[in-house]
Amino acid sequence: MNQGLSDRIARLEWDHILQSLDQRGYATTPALLTPAECAELAVLYDDRARFRGRVEMARFRFGAGEYKYFAAPLPPIVAELREALYPRVVPIANQWIEKRRLGPPFPPTLDAFLALCRRHGQSRPTPLILRYETGGYNCLHQDLYGDVVFPLQFTLMLSRRGTDYQGGEFLLLEQRPRAQSRGEAITLEQGEAIVFATRYRPVEGARGYYRVNVRHGVSSLHAGRRYSLGIIFHDAR
Repeated sequence: MNQGLSDRIARLEWDHILQSLDQRGYATTPALLTPAECAELAVLYDDRARFRGRVEMARFRFGAGEYKYFAAPLPPIVAELREALYPRVVPIANQWIEKRRLGPPFPPTLDAFLALCRRHGQSRPTPLILRYETGGYNCLHQDLYGDVVFPLQFTLMLSRRGTDYQGGEFLLLEQRPRAQSRGEAITLEQGEAIVFATRYRPVEGARGYYRVNVRHGVSSLHAGRRYSLGIIFHDAR
């Protein structure tokens, strides 16, 4: 592992991240990637050999923009992020599972979790890079690729807000039962990350914990080009 990157992840205030996830449904981090690492990842977007698939959002009415899923083996930085972040968030994921009594806990290591995915026919890697041009956006959605779904995922900003692009805020929408939906628009600086619920999160109510559905997307870009990296832990069918 890149000791610098793993150290950056280890130094995050994980207790604060858990508190933010419980209170707001998401948490942001200081820069995990350096400008050079961000540029290295963004440049990969034009290397077709690095990816297993490309999706034009407009074709499927997902939005306006495109994204590409990395092929195996993942680039070293992407693989390291996935491996180093998983054990940090799996305790949070298992707390959510316990609160809602939704099933057995997730395995403690990424390798064990990916083995679980393979047993359910999910073996294609899901980390991806997304690219938006002026006017691009991403409709609110959830990243579900099979029966096995890890309840948390990360997005890391690769571009410079205000320099490379304008607009393009990260969007979260919580759909609460018997209540109006709540939205958040979050800005990220280059290298920073947001961790958020993949599908739903538990919220404490008068009669215990109930489920809040969560969707995420990206608002319209006013100008420029925006790259971001998605770290999803469950693989796809």
